[in-house]
Amino acid sequence: MRRREFITLLGGAAAWPLAARAQQATKLPTIGFLGANNPTFERASIDAFVQRLHELGWIENRTVSIEYRWAEGREERFAEIAAEFIRLKVDVIFTYATPSSIAAKKATAIIPIVFAAAGDPVGTGLVASLARPGGNITGLSIQQTDTATKRLELLREVVPGLRRLAILAHVGSPNAVLDMGEVQAAAGALGLEVVALEIRQAAEIAPAVETIKGRVDGFYVAGAPLFTTNRVRIHTLALAPRLPTIHNFRELVEAGGLMSYGPNFPDLFRRAADLVDKILRGAKPGDLPVQQPTKFDLVINLTTAKALGLTIPESFLTRVDEVIE
Repeated sequence: MRRREFITLLGGAAAWPLAARAQQATKLPTIGFLGANNPTFERASIDAFVQRLHELGWIENRTVSIEYRWAEGREERFAEIAAEFIRLKVDVIFTYATPSSIAAKKATAIIPIVFAAAGDPVGTGLVASLARPGGNITGLSIQQTDTATKRLELLREVVPGLRRLAILAHVGSPNAVLDMGEVQAAAGALGLEVVALEIRQAAEIAPAVETIKGRVDGFYVAGAPLFTTNRVRIHTLALAPRLPTIHNFRELVEAGGLMSYGPNFPDLFRRAADLVDKILRGAKPGDLPVQQPTKFDLVINLTTAKALGLTIPESFLTRVDEVIE
């Protein structure tokens, strides 16, 4: 081998590790976005999250990378996606909905986790306390169980003859089980009869609704990703026997439900971006208190109300944040 060729080869071999190290040094901080549903359903919230990151100096694909994965309402996917994020060595796992947050926490005790919307983070064991979450996780609570009584009171306002209530709950979702318990307690205090419909998979929704036809005056759907994915089916089934429904989330009202009361999700996602920003800059998630929602929305679908033969009082409509027609 000629001396010049040998020197060139040697120089290239020495330079390669330097180039590799430089490439690693410029690797963008990465957020693993664990979506419980799909990007279409979550578009407004995603946009709010990305926009707030941008305001904080994190520009997607320039100063931060976001790996999006979608479970499409299939809760068995949560653990798979969390495991993939661990293999990708993301810097933060971002979740929403209690089951996906629990799956992420079970998957890793090292990678920081931020949840944008957990129903009852203390009651479901996500955090030790709201003030001191501890471990590698923090986020925002949606106070789902705390607002269960409020939802029931709102349903009574628009359904004056409410005497018997059905509750649809996915027993595979810890938060939905807690929500069901709160509603049962509130219904008992109001003197309402309760029929609990506990299901484990989508195929059980239609048979469950069939059993309450002609037996109840109202239908409480406990929040769960499974019901979000099957929201159109639920409302088609509920409309035939003219069952007025109450929900946690506005998206189910857009799909034909009667009304919902719960926190504003784009606002929660914006505030979750603040927590992600702090963690990417060195804060420990366990030191960041779990925050509470500050903005709640009451949404009603007047087209559905008309189909159900309900007349919504004007005094009620003046308090509604959004009317869907």
